[in-house]
Amino acid sequence: MNKLKSVKNRYIEIKNKNIDEYVKSEKDAEKFAYGLNFCKLFWVFLIGCVAGTVLETFWAFITLGRFEIRTGLVIGPFIPVYGGGAVLMTVFFYRLYKLHDVAIFAISALLGSSFEFLCSFLQEKIVGTISWDYSGTFLNIGGRTNFMFGFIWGLLGLCWVRFVYPSLSRFIEKIPKKIGYRLTVILVMFMLIDSLLSVAAIWRQNERSQGIPSSNSIENFLDSYLDDDYLDFVYPHMSRPDNKK
Repeated sequence: MNKLKSVKNRYIEIKNKNIDEYVKSEKDAEKFAYGLNFCKLFWVFLIGCVAGTVLETFWAFITLGRFEIRTGLVIGPFIPVYGGGAVLMTVFFYRLYKLHDVAIFAISALLGSSFEFLCSFLQEKIVGTISWDYSGTFLNIGGRTNFMFGFIWGLLGLCWVRFVYPSLSRFIEKIPKKIGYRLTVILVMFMLIDSLLSVAAIWRQNERSQGIPSSNSIENFLDSYLDDDYLDFVYPHMSRPDNKK
């Protein structure tokens, strides 16, 4: 009982300390990415993308017993669904951090599940593929999300609001201003190019599956460097809706 009380007191202590990150002081206004702005959200997105790759790779090892590449883009360890989820949680809860933990958990579960559903829907409609299918699982919604992952989103959201974001925000704001702004510009351009290449590669793969030959230098490049073998390695679970794995 005393240990449980000690853990609870420690949790409250850390939570109260981290609340300071949501109540910014003017004396810190000269820091890089101070408060909530584009630079802060971009770095949250970027780090969330990388963290998502780590989590998915670990999850694959635990559930499948093997190492498996889990990424969302053709270059680098990035899963935009996690990055987007981190940004969504940050923006939504930035002024609502005083909510009860249960409320934060429930809202995070709803937000995360809705975002996951939307990402799956848009991927299918835009590039004609799916990267996950939860059909047949408990309380799934169109195979795009389910109860278990909603619960996980809830836990991730609570941990994000109470512990991860405050620490991450402090870390980002320690980046020197000039270096931070220059890095942000470079990395924004890189992520945009990576995203465009990823969409183009999948689009071209769909064309190849239909026997459509390349007709320009861009398609030749995609066929040479982002061919089916490479995409199967990067996206081991990606399929078309009419050929679910």
